[in-house]
Amino acid sequence: MLELFGSSSLFITIVGILFGSCIIINFWPSSLEKWLKPFAFNTSLFVFFLSLLFWIKFNASTPKFQFVTSIPWLASLNVNFSFGIDGISLFLIILTTFLCPLCILGSWHSIKFNVKNYLISFLLIEGLLLCVFAVLDLFLFYVFFESILIPMYFLIGLWGSRRRKIRAAYILFIYTLFGSLFMLLAIFYIFSKTGTTNYEILIRFPFTEFEQKVLWVAFFLSFATKIPMIPFHIWLPEAHVEAPTAGSVLLAGILLKLGTYGFLRISLPLFPEASIYFAPLVYALSAMGVVFTSFTAIRQIDLKKVIAYASVAHMNLVVLGLFSFNLFGIEGGYIQSLSHGFVSSALFFIIGIYYDRYHSRVLKFYSGMTLIMPLTTFMFLFFTMANIGLPGTSSFVGEFLILIGLYQTNTTLSFVGATGMVLGGAYSLWLFNRISYGNLKTNYVEQRKILDIQLNEFFTLLPLVIGTLFMGLYPVVFLKPIHICFQNLIFV
Repeated sequence: MLELFGSSSLFITIVGILFGSCIIINFWPSSLEKWLKPFAFNTSLFVFFLSLLFWIKFNASTPKFQFVTSIPWLASLNVNFSFGIDGISLFLIILTTFLCPLCILGSWHSIKFNVKNYLISFLLIEGLLLCVFAVLDLFLFYVFFESILIPMYFLIGLWGSRRRKIRAAYILFIYTLFGSLFMLLAIFYIFSKTGTTNYEILIRFPFTEFEQKVLWVAFFLSFATKIPMIPFHIWLPEAHVEAPTAGSVLLAGILLKLGTYGFLRISLPLFPEASIYFAPLVYALSAMGVVFTSFTAIRQIDLKKVIAYASVAHMNLVVLGLFSFNLFGIEGGYIQSLSHGFVSSALFFIIGIYYDRYHSRVLKFYSGMTLIMPLTTFMFLFFTMANIGLPGTSSFVGEFLILIGLYQTNTTLSFVGATGMVLGGAYSLWLFNRISYGNLKTNYVEQRKILDIQLNEFFTLLPLVIGTLFMGLYPVVFLKPIHICFQNLIFV
């Protein structure tokens, strides 16, 4: 039994548990349906504790892949199921296993129909995400990268909250699939050129400068759509608004990280010359993304759209950090990406709590919520402060490192990044003030019983509070395992 949790088989064990649980839930007898959610939650929670073994056993003194597992698949084409974990993928895997049980717990009472397929979708997405963050073959990276679209499409289309949910699901599918088609063509060219799609071999292959530029653009279209960057961002607010609360948490907390992970894993190390060549383009698009989406967030009247556009602004700031080409900026972008997984997820959970009470996300219906929902308001205040980078929270660490890195690269970019932080304070505090303070609108409150935060909602938000504070007060725990890997990324 202990061999299942050995270094070489731990990842396969975790993924096997998730996919095996999907099969079990599919054949779950209807007479025992009340035990479906406890089973899925406990499975996901158990996987989280198993994933912590990666962190405990991780050797921070080497940039090499660890916990490597290889399963032969298409031997004639040199395509194998190879998995490994380094500093880039370590915390993204843990973030995935951390958020997924919270998604199930947070939707405990809100999802009441077709529960079986809902839980299968979540566990399937979790397993596919883990495969994306650990796979060491470009072709299989594309397969897992795109496979996530299928359960996510059904998650929005079936359990979305409004009539436009089908349209939002189609927009998500079309935008992300279209961008990834160029990545597939690039992978085909790489295979024809090198005879392999093994990442550890490709990272040492000397692509010509022209090849790097063409391949970089092909991968960029896919990653920029996932982040998303302007002008590929249209799908995200629509998907967030129509998705169930847990679906929005998955989108903001994990799926947006696929783009930044792609830059760190593929674009920067495989095509370094092209990355430097196209850096001005990335700077321009990201700077526009930070400023434009921040102003757009201020004028929104839908609660979810405010947080959705805020997510776009924060992720574009992350991209600026990654392309600063220095250790401060890249580590700051990575930490800010993790912090966004905590803070943005919590804000979507809180908006979901308000929606469950009011059955509306239109801002004008809300006012004076601190009078009837004080504990929810306190949680909202905490994550609002974290969203604007209050010292002591995780966002402060990430944004501080990003601005230092940007200042070393380009002072104008540093100014733009700081402007985004100021605008972030504007829309975040404006939203909190409109919802929490003022006169209570009794015309809407009297129509239904308004309850403060429930037990399952409290225990959904509490781990996010702890994670945000822990990363903000003691960031060295997160910086130490990634330092050597990112240092090697810069000077490779």
